[in-house]
Amino acid sequence: MPARLDGEAAVSAVSAVWLAGASGLPVPCLSKRFRGLVRAGVPRSAPATGARGGFRMARPLERSTLVGVVAVIEGPADAFRCTGIRRQGAGVEASGREFGGPGGISTVMRQGEPAWRRELGVRTIAYVMAPTSVPTADRTRRRSASERMPA
Repeated sequence: MPARLDGEAAVSAVSAVWLAGASGLPVPCLSKRFRGLVRAGVPRSAPATGARGGFRMARPLERSTLVGVVAVIEGPADAFRCTGIRRQGAGVEASGREFGGPGGISTVMRQGEPAWRRELGVRTIAYVMAPTSVPTADRTRRRSASERMPA
């Protein structure tokens, strides 16, 4: 998200290059994701200090919920998508009757979906950006690109 802390002060606009570096994503991939976010009004294009362009949040961080961001990125479908893994590997030779209904993992994940959506609905970007025991800006600066998990 185009919100970052520089020390403890919020930076008003950040460049696409900075966002790509912080997330470990290539600039073209990040730009593709941000087009949908900008259309949905989450961030907006803005001049960034020392860069050609960047992004800033369209609304105050306190009013931008995580469920809204997830909905823009992932769409309205459930987060869990059953891939029928029971029918692969050791299950490949089982009859179709054994797989008549949803599996245990699918059932539990679908039951949990409303709970995590409710939780993300009350959590804002400001909540995520709040100081922790290790300040976010310091933690981000210390991690090299090779240490970051792929998105």
